[in-house]
Amino acid sequence: MKEITIDYALRATWQAVARMYNEEAKKFGSTMAVGFTLLSIDPKTGTPSTALGPKMGMEATSLSRILKSMEEKGLIERRPNPNDGRGVLIHLTDFGLEKRNDSKNAVLRFNEAIHASVSEEKLECFFEVMDTINQVITDKKIYSEESTN
Repeated sequence: MKEITIDYALRATWQAVARMYNEEAKKFGSTMAVGFTLLSIDPKTGTPSTALGPKMGMEATSLSRILKSMEEKGLIERRPNPNDGRGVLIHLTDFGLEKRNDSKNAVLRFNEAIHASVSEEKLECFFEVMDTINQVITDKKIYSEESTN
């Protein structure tokens, strides 16, 4: 049997999760990307538009398209940042808050299903492995001479 690589398992699992979230979002006339954006905006104080991209790991052009679409649908509004006259804060509208709750509930249902199927011990190991993978990437140890010797 051919060995499955770590990156393949991560990618395949994430694609399955993304498909599941997109199917759920479709029931609400939305997408996973919009739901993720709704969850990334502070519901009380708003979020600077420049902070959303890095927070979500998304390129500015992709985020810009999503925000434009969300504004057209009445999910968000842009307001001047009172602390920085050049900046803009993204705020959720009442409709956006409602849709944010739908997104939050979908995430919570998924997490509950996983918690019901996987022991706490295994979940702890999973998160430890994910932290280690992120640390290896952050430390750029992947292609160093140390890792190839």
